[in-house]
Order: sequence, then structure tokens, then C-alpha cells
Amino acid sequence: METNKNIGAAECGDCNTCGKCGEEQNVTEQFDAAVRAAASVERDSYEKNLARQRKATLANDQRSDGQRETFSRNAVARRASAAVEGSLLNHEGLTLYTLIIYSENYAGLLNQITAVFTRRQVNIESLNVCSSSTPGVHKYTITCYCRQEMAEMLCKQIEKKIDVLQANCFVDDEIFILETSLLKLSTPLVLANPEISRIVRRFDARIVEVNPTYTTVEKTGVTSDVLDHFNLLNELGCVLQFVRSGRIAITKSCIERLDQYIAKREEERDR
Repeated sequence: METNKNIGAAECGDCNTCGKCGEEQNVTEQFDAAVRAAASVERDSYEKNLARQRKATLANDQRSDGQRETFSRNAVARRASAAVEGSLLNHEGLTLYTLIIYSENYAGLLNQITAVFTRRQVNIESLNVCSSSTPGVHKYTITCYCRQEMAEMLCKQIEKKIDVLQANCFVDDEIFILETSLLKLSTPLVLANPEISRIVRRFDARIVEVNPTYTTVEKTGVTSDVLDHFNLLNELGCVLQFVRSGRIAITKSCIERLDQYIAKREEERDR
């Protein structure tokens, strides 16, 4: 019996003698078996290599007496140059202004705010973003070196953004400032030079961790104290790493300006 070539094997009506359905089934079973075999093979992927490396490092740390530094480049102390490791730059007599901005919590707003600085060629020294005490309102603390006219212009341009509630600029005398820094010091140099520990105690810094390779020190305070602490230790050549957080600040005024703004807006809404 001849099978019509225009129809499938299941439609020819003679599956018992055609054999095409059985061939397709065998091909499907072979393909499924190959997929299962490939999935069962343990591939040498990046994630598995990373997991094996972490497991080996943990086992090595457990066998050793104490923690050891595995990267030799972090075991050599070097002095930081200007514009590196948080050193102050010469800003040609410009004043450091702190901009405190309140806005609603919407995605993409940070990009709009930083674009205002970019268009006017003003460099942002530090940036801190957090939620404020008012529900749904975020607080931006931005520092930059500029003149008073430029700082006021930046505030006006930022306030034009739809989701921004308020923007104000302050000098250091008008606000309370706080920063946090972490210093990684060479432990052999700390033990060999008693002046290093005296500087740490003089600035009321806190030792977070000590091991045979490095000592981690935390310093919290105003910007000048944080930088003076770093510069003194850096002159002794014991600093391996240094990092400091962005500035957080509150105003010295007894009345919060954001609360005044929200109260005024509610009065206008009720009228």
C-alpha cells in the first residue's frame, strides 16, 4: 500500500507497517537522554570555581593559627598622594558648601540632581542619600566647592525638579557635621612604632580588628579631624588602605525647614 506523501505518518492509516511513528519516537527518546546526560555532567563554570576557591580558603583559614593576608599588594604600606585616598585638594580659595535636599522617593531622581552639577561643571565631593524622619521623603546631603552665587543657583535649579520638595545650602558653621572613616594599618609597623598607637588614642579612634598582618581603625568625627588623623598616620607610612563615608549633617536651627514647608503646603491645600 502506497502512503500519500502529502499527509503525515499518523494520518496514513497504516501505522503498523509504515514505521515512521516509531522512528520519530526513538529520535525523541534519544534527544531526551542526551539532554539528561549533559545536565548530569558537572561543568567547570565560573560560579563553581569560585565556590571551590572559597571552600578551599575557608579550610586553609581553619587549619592556620590566625588570619593571614593573602594578597601581597595589601601588605606594603605606601604614602598617598594628592587627589588619592581622600586627601584634600587645593580648590583655589573656594568655600565648601553642604547642600541638603529633600525629595519624594522616586526612581531616577538622583540622576536628575547630579545632572544639575554636571551641566555647571561643579564637582561633587561627597554624596549621602537616606530616608528622612518624614515618611516617603528622602534626604540628600551633597558637598561641593563653589562660590556662594553658584551654591544658591544650584539650589534654585534643583528645586525646579517636580519631585524635589526643598533644597538649601549651608557652610560648615551653620550645620552639625559627622563623617566615619576606616584605616587599614600595617600591624608590624604599629608594633614597631609607639607613635602610631599614640595618634590613634589622641584622636579617640577605635580599633576594630587586629591580626598579624593589618590593624583596622575606625575614626568618627568632623571632616577636619578625620583628615588630620589620616594625614598624621600617612606620614608615618603605616596606612595600607583608607576610606571615608559621605557627610551627614543637620542644621543648627531650632525649627526644621522641611516641616515649615510641609505645613505651609497643607495650609494652601486646605484653603
